[in-house]
Formats: sequence, C-alpha cells, structure tokens
Amino acid sequence: MKYYSLNKQSPIVTFAEATVKGQAPDKGLYFPETVPQLPKEFIANLKQYSKEEIGVTVMQPYIGDCISNAHLERIVAETINFNFPLVRINESIYSLELFHGPTQAFKDVGARFMSRCLGYFNKNNNQKVTVLVATSGDTGGAVANGFLGVEGVEVVILYPSGKVSPVQELQLTTLGQNITALEVQGNFDDCQDIVKQAFTDADINAKLRLTSANSINIARWLPQQLYYFYAHQQWQQNEAPVVCVPSGNFGNICAGMMAFASGLPVKHFIAACNANDVITNYLKTEQYIPKQAVATVSNAMDVGNPSNFVRIQQIFHNEFSSLKNNLSSIAVDDETTKQTIAKVYKDYDYCLDPHGAVAYFALQEFQNQPTNQLNGYILETAHPVKFPDVVEEAIGKKIEVPDQVKYLFNQTKKSILLSSNYNDFKEWLMNK
Repeated sequence: MKYYSLNKQSPIVTFAEATVKGQAPDKGLYFPETVPQLPKEFIANLKQYSKEEIGVTVMQPYIGDCISNAHLERIVAETINFNFPLVRINESIYSLELFHGPTQAFKDVGARFMSRCLGYFNKNNNQKVTVLVATSGDTGGAVANGFLGVEGVEVVILYPSGKVSPVQELQLTTLGQNITALEVQGNFDDCQDIVKQAFTDADINAKLRLTSANSINIARWLPQQLYYFYAHQQWQQNEAPVVCVPSGNFGNICAGMMAFASGLPVKHFIAACNANDVITNYLKTEQYIPKQAVATVSNAMDVGNPSNFVRIQQIFHNEFSSLKNNLSSIAVDDETTKQTIAKVYKDYDYCLDPHGAVAYFALQEFQNQPTNQLNGYILETAHPVKFPDVVEEAIGKKIEVPDQVKYLFNQTKKSILLSSNYNDFKEWLMNK
C-alpha cells in the first residue's frame, strides 16, 4: 500500500514513510491510494474471529510489507489488550465503551499502535525522532502513556492551559522520562497551528526528525477502525446500526467511515458536535467556514477547523450528495449535555461523560425523526472520572475513581508554560 498527500504536491510514500513524516511536505494529509475491500466471508463470520485476528486482517493491507506479519501480530496484541464492551443503555441505544485502556480514553488504541510502529521503524536509526502532538484533552495522556520509555523517541505535547480536565492534565504532565508537556496560553487550535507550522519550518527540520502523533498521522488514525469491528462482533440486531460519534478533529468518525468503506455494515453515521459546529453547518449549507474554537464542557471536541474532514470527503470522492447520504451532524449545547447526563443516569442508571452525552442526545434526536427509527450505538470515548465537575453535578454524587487513575493524584505536575506565539515555541524547541 502506498500513500499520497491530499494536496497532491508531494511524492507517493510507504506506510513507514508516512508514519515517520506524519504530514506530507506540502502540508497535506496522507491517504491510502486504495481503500482495502475486506472479504465478505470475513465480515459475515466476524463473531468467529479473535480480536487479534480481526486487528491483523484489517490493518495488514494498509501496512503491506513495511512490518512483518509476526511483528504486526505483536503490535496488534499489545494495542488491544483490554476490553471494548458494547453495553445496552435502553431498547434502542447502546454504548461502545472505549475507556477501558490505560488512560481511559479511545485514543489509547491509536497511540499504542503508532508508538509501537514508530519504535519498530526507528530501531536501526541513530537519530532520535521527536513526536509533536497537540491535544484538546485525551490525546496527550494516551500519547504520553503509549510512547513512555520508547527508545529513540522524544515526545513534546502541547495543550491549552486551563482547558483540559484535572485528570487529563495529570496524565500528560506527570510521566517525565522522554515526555515533555508544554502548557500553551491559548486554545487547541493554537496548539495545532504551532505543530503544523513546525512541520514546514526549514530550521527545525534541518535539526530535528519530526513526526506527529495527532490523528493526522496514519498510524494513529487507521487503527481506530478496529473497535468498530469489535462493536459489530457484539451487535445482536438484524439490521446494521446507526453509529453516532462525538466529533472534534474528526479522526475517530473518519476511521469508522474507512471501516464502512472496506465493507463493515453501518446504516448511517452521525457526527455529534458541541458549539464548535463547523461540520454541522457545512452539511446544511455546503459551505465550509472554519471558526475560532470555543470552550465547552465536552472539551476534547473544541475544534474550530477539524483536520480530518478532508479525509472523510475523500472517502466519498468529494461528492457532497454521497457524503450527506451517509453522514448527518447534530450540534448539542452545554446545558443540553448536562441535562442528558442527568436524565440518562436517572432513567437507566448509566453514567455518560460529556462527550458520550453529546453523542447520546444527537442519536436520540436522529431516532426521533419518523424515517430514522433505527437502533444504534454511541462511542463513549472517555471515562466520566475525567470530567468530575460536570458529571458529579449532573448525577448528584461522587464518581467512583478507577484504580488506573487513583495514583495520579499523588503525582507532581511538570509542564513548561509558553505563549501561543509560534516563535516562542520555535526558540524553545531549537534550544531544548
């Protein structure tokens, strides 16, 4: 499998080259030359396969001969060594719980897969790789955990000061070793803009070997397909599900759509958005107008110019009508998000995090339309404990803290405060 830049001004590359580069030299995102078509027998008999067998079958076409099958099997096994339960909330809505990994967030899958790929590709290289990653919350912790101690890799995480939850901040600032956290005085888009600019900065690239661990990197984006297959393994209905994904930078739902394009049965996708509703408006007007991100209680979705949406457009060959037939988007405000957490807990004894609550309300709104009375599932992308202020106020009680989180409260935060000015970041990185 080869990869091309969606800006089409850069050379074709292998999976390994695209992983190490992160972003193409022309600032475009890498995309596979073809979308693999999985055998119909494989899809029909999905319940018979192990999670590891599904992982290798789905990922191998994207990787080709860049990684041996034996190493790929090991990478997949280490990536998915936790549960992905599909839990019934009520008669028509299920929750795919993606918070059972080491940092209680869906991003554990992509971060673990990518870290192991990068370690494999860099094992015979004398020059260290510097991973730059911007986070609006969960990416930072997942990347920090996934790359901790990986030989030959330095990780620099940029996060917006005061705009991530306490648990999220502790997960990305307390590890040390090869992990450095930069606390940026701005929002997520400022962090992401700094990372993007660094990749095209000749001075930095002459000195450092950079890659990205955001979902712009194919090795972090593509393995997110796997848990959609694991959800289908557990799906008991005869008709394919509607899938509702809380969406910020749109890498997660894009991965689901790649799975769909490869043959996974899905009736329809819903991108659940918060006040950062660029895509919701686009699907109404066909006008893509980026906006300054605004802070919400579902902070991981606070993105005003989602990078991965161009990949979704490419899946549907940039045909708006085809895209709209397969994707809807519903925006949910903060007050509705809080009310949804409270109501679902009261009615069904199920505790949603703010992102899952956005998805739940959006799926319910979709199902309330007379022609859309279909069963579906939401992606519950993070554990509620990451958002204690919002969730505990809504449900009226303390959240039980998982064992994986308890130790964090005894750790010391270590971060470097920086302005959102790119030159300040460049000076720090060049002299690090």
